Amino acid sequence: MDLDLNKFRTLIPVNALYEDNLLYLAEQAHVERYLQGEQVFSIGDNDPDTIFLMSGEICLTSAEGEEIRVSAGSDRGLHALASRKPRRYKGEAVSQSVTVVRFKSSLLDRLLAWGHFSPEFTTPADAVKREGPNAEESEWMMSMLQTSAFTRLPAANIQSLFAQMEEISAKAGDLIIKAGDPGDYYYVIKQGRCQVTLPSDTGEVILAELGPCSSFGEEALITDAVRNANVSMMSNGKLMRLAKEDFLALLEAPLLQWIDYPTLIKMAAEGAIRIDVRFRREFEHNGIRGSINIPQNQLRAAIPELDRRKKYIVYCDSGQRSATCAFLLSQEGFDVDVLEGGLSAIRS
Repeated sequence: MDLDLNKFRTLIPVNALYEDNLLYLAEQAHVERYLQGEQVFSIGDNDPDTIFLMSGEICLTSAEGEEIRVSAGSDRGLHALASRKPRRYKGEAVSQSVTVVRFKSSLLDRLLAWGHFSPEFTTPADAVKREGPNAEESEWMMSMLQTSAFTRLPAANIQSLFAQMEEISAKAGDLIIKAGDPGDYYYVIKQGRCQVTLPSDTGEVILAELGPCSSFGEEALITDAVRNANVSMMSNGKLMRLAKEDFLALLEAPLLQWIDYPTLIKMAAEGAIRIDVRFRREFEHNGIRGSINIPQNQLRAAIPELDRRKKYIVYCDSGQRSATCAFLLSQEGFDVDVLEGGLSAIRS
């Protein structure tokens, strides 16, 4: 069933979105039709969706029997239905037919956070298409919003991230990060490709090739150490960079989840997979029984082999190496925790 975009643009706060964002939200939305007497949602539902009434009339009934009738296009009908979760009302179609549109609440939050929208919402009668960033900027930002890392960030952090990121242009062959230098920025590739290499006595060992929306530079920022690899441009391109203090506050903090050893034991008993990210000889010396070993320098290459349905716990000696690994896995959409303090905390 097609979505009526003219009606969709009048919904609050959908009407505050830039036009490109609004159209993207419309593409992700689902339109549903209900006949008289059919139930749209129930008391206690804790679904992740926002639901708007597009046509017809619906009756909201609370557990105490309170009834509220909502008609499409009315002042009340411009707002989401029973938006508090768990839902406090049952929603039932009372007109001959009812049409609703639903989409993920988190998606709307991210789109609103991205657009620097006006605090004064337009009224339906005056609703206009709001022009946002240019097509190139819009495409990149939409791609970023769909990455696993961004879907897990609070909306306020996303807004701050876009505001704090600085764009730089780079040419093929430019050295962006040099091994041995202190960590200063976190980078996201906007256009072009980069190569990650490790200096050696016989030349450079290629570790990875990265494309648009890939990121790099987090390890030195998380561990407060020097850079351990070179990153250079393979083509002309553009990078977005984030200063260390902004990275730690806006990205690292919300993406890293720390646990203690008793919690690790409990989660392992429930099926969580423990990954020792130290080198193999370290792991063989005193690794936690039942854990697997994926050294930090091999983790990125091992990601395709990991089961995304599983829960993971990463650890090392101190928590520093494992924090970097957890950040990488979290960026890739894995459910991962870090053993706080590492094995040293257990021994103490």
